[in-house]
Amino acid sequence: MASVSLEDVQSVDLSKVPVEEVFQTLKCDRKGLSSAEGEGRLKAFGPNKLEEKSESKLLKFLGFMWNPLSWVMEMAAIMAIALANGGGRPPDWQDFVGIAEKKVHALIDGYADRGLRSLGVSYQQVPERNKDGAGDPWQFIGLLPLFDPPRHDSAETIRRAQHLGVNVKMITGDQLAIGKETGRRLGMGTNMYPSTTLLGDKNSTVNGMHIDELIEKADGFAGVFPEHKYEIVKRLQDRKHICGMTGDGVNDAPALKKADIGIAVDDATDAARSASDIVLTEPGLSVIVSAVLTSRSIFQRMKNYTIYAVSITIRIVLGFLLIALIWKFDFAPFMVLIIAILNDGTIMTISKDRVKPSPTPDSWKLNEIFATGIVLGTYMALVTALFFYLAHDTDFFTDVFGVMSIKENDRELMAALYLQVSIISQALIFVTRSRSWSFVERPGFLLLIAFFAAQLVATSIAVYADWEFCRMQGIGWGWGGAIWVFSVVTYVPLDVLKFMIRYALNGPASANAKAK
Repeated sequence: MASVSLEDVQSVDLSKVPVEEVFQTLKCDRKGLSSAEGEGRLKAFGPNKLEEKSESKLLKFLGFMWNPLSWVMEMAAIMAIALANGGGRPPDWQDFVGIAEKKVHALIDGYADRGLRSLGVSYQQVPERNKDGAGDPWQFIGLLPLFDPPRHDSAETIRRAQHLGVNVKMITGDQLAIGKETGRRLGMGTNMYPSTTLLGDKNSTVNGMHIDELIEKADGFAGVFPEHKYEIVKRLQDRKHICGMTGDGVNDAPALKKADIGIAVDDATDAARSASDIVLTEPGLSVIVSAVLTSRSIFQRMKNYTIYAVSITIRIVLGFLLIALIWKFDFAPFMVLIIAILNDGTIMTISKDRVKPSPTPDSWKLNEIFATGIVLGTYMALVTALFFYLAHDTDFFTDVFGVMSIKENDRELMAALYLQVSIISQALIFVTRSRSWSFVERPGFLLLIAFFAAQLVATSIAVYADWEFCRMQGIGWGWGGAIWVFSVVTYVPLDVLKFMIRYALNGPASANAKAK
């Protein structure tokens, strides 16, 4: 193998260098040294000399004694021993024992500040070499720091849950310092308290806050026992919070049973599993956020349908009532049946609709549901009355769209009124299903197909049908197109009304929710 300069070493393709050539250049064998060769070299050169570090026992002792107590206290302990010896009494080592104890506790606290648990290590000599022997006193020799890491997806799960408006609290049996450090690593805050704050009177205050308010605002509690976990869940529920709880041990079972949603993780004990509502079968907690999003999507579909049902009921009843009272025009019951059948077919696809889950926890806000339904339903009823007035009493459609007048033909008025009611009634679902503008949030494919299929049938009926039994005659494609344009124009204000109602009931917060 030719010699290579340092400048060219990076350009050498080592995969193409023969192995035998390498061993030949290094003057060695791939089998290594034999036992005899190894002993010969050991005699010739001796063992490898390991670097030794000299350490002064005095400096080590002083370093041990320096912390956590000040040197003044340590000197006082030494003088106490000296004076005791001067009186002929044996030395009093209790002061030094106290210093060593303080040192150990300082190490434990230091580990806790880094999120580490401490395990004390000790040994015992048993001269009898029998496990049942008395043995010598146990000797403490040191501490082992232990790191119990959170689950691999805990930090991301907590971040996503907080983004969805779910307040996450840590309830742990570890030290307060460990809890704070773990909370800091998980991004859930360090505003934590010891369990002793929960032991006072129910009406007591801590840091100027009532105990219930403190539990509500705290990021977590440390050093807790099963009764503390149960009490925290109970008090949160008393303040009208929907409370979920995760756990894996027997000590979590009471709180899991008390919580509105008890969740046992994959490696939970049988007691925790039996007390829970949900049992996870795989490692990780991210499925909890997925469950939150899924449940909010289901709730959103139910809410959308409820608002639509209220709106359409008011719209049908009030709209036909106005037309009957003002113009003495009776809408055929059979056409109401056709509208209901086509609407029901479209509404069934809501169960598969693409919805955007609420960015914050949602609930059945009946005032918002009924206010939205009443306003939207009343608006559509007035639009229908306006349409009938323009078609029955004016030449508006004749002048604007160039269609023939149907003022004197009740059968054609029936067809025109049917088509207008059908279009805007079904189009309402796109308004109630969206939190933003209805044309921005794309609906599900099935809902779109069902809507256009139903309206194709409705338009064909209005254009071609000649049904004597329901007093209806086709109006032709000219009137059909004019009614579609009228419906699209009168559809746009529905979104504006929806925003106005939400703002009136919820204030500026509703605008932020819509922006998200």
